[in-house]
Amino acid sequence: MVKKRTIWPYVLVAPAVLIILCVVFIPVFNAIIMSFQNYDLRRPKEIAFNGISNYIAACRDPLFKGALFRTIVWVICGVGFQFLLGFILALLLNKEFAGRGVIRAVSMIPWVTPGVLIGLMWRWIYDGNFGVLNDLLLKIHIITDKVPFLSQVTTAFPSIIVTIVWQGIPFFSLMLLAALQGVSAEIYEAADIDGASFLQKLFYITIPSIKNTIFVTVLLRVIWVANSVDVIFNMTEGGPAYSTQTLSVYIFNKGNALNLGYASAMALLLAVLLLFAAVPYLRLNFKEEG
Repeated sequence: MVKKRTIWPYVLVAPAVLIILCVVFIPVFNAIIMSFQNYDLRRPKEIAFNGISNYIAACRDPLFKGALFRTIVWVICGVGFQFLLGFILALLLNKEFAGRGVIRAVSMIPWVTPGVLIGLMWRWIYDGNFGVLNDLLLKIHIITDKVPFLSQVTTAFPSIIVTIVWQGIPFFSLMLLAALQGVSAEIYEAADIDGASFLQKLFYITIPSIKNTIFVTVLLRVIWVANSVDVIFNMTEGGPAYSTQTLSVYIFNKGNALNLGYASAMALLLAVLLLFAAVPYLRLNFKEEG
């Protein structure tokens, strides 16, 4: 029997495809084209094809190299501590205790708060004159004088890393908690009967059971943190002395300066780097499915 063909599935999918085309693929295509052009809106008459000059300029740019190094540190430290603390929080929230529902809800506040608001809030917390952090550290006698956390090179970058860690912990805790609740309690009961320790259950039962969720969440956060602009820009705008300027912030600043060709080239380089970061997960996933 020949199945009757209908165009209605294509008609229903068409609006979503059109939106994705307009929002994703067309801007990406334009960015690729601009990356091979001397596309500076301050000099519109000089816009012309310049080959790979923008890419060569990026490789020779000391600010690009510094921003790339800071991006690597930013991602490793930010995502690493987010995962570690989020995993610990998920293990705690997976236990039965009074008020667990309330704590679960409250723990999501950093994640649902807009990045712009987080940047402004933490900028006030770190403020060298009126910040609550300085006031607290002075009262418990950890410091003897107020510290301008965001105004000096030695403390600015660690300060924004703390902020992004605080923001991302709930994401890991929520995703990993959902995965933990899918692990059968009977496995843990059998392990308890065999006398398994907490660490043995953690490394031989818990982590293997949720490893796919771990891979996906880490990969997503690596991409999101590497592309994060709002928190850094609203706290330091990449300063002082470029000490907090990651690659995404540098791209954003170049775009604000209307040098769209150079900004597009750096954005594509960042996309390629993130693609390489995704390759290990994809290879492992396909290997397991095969």
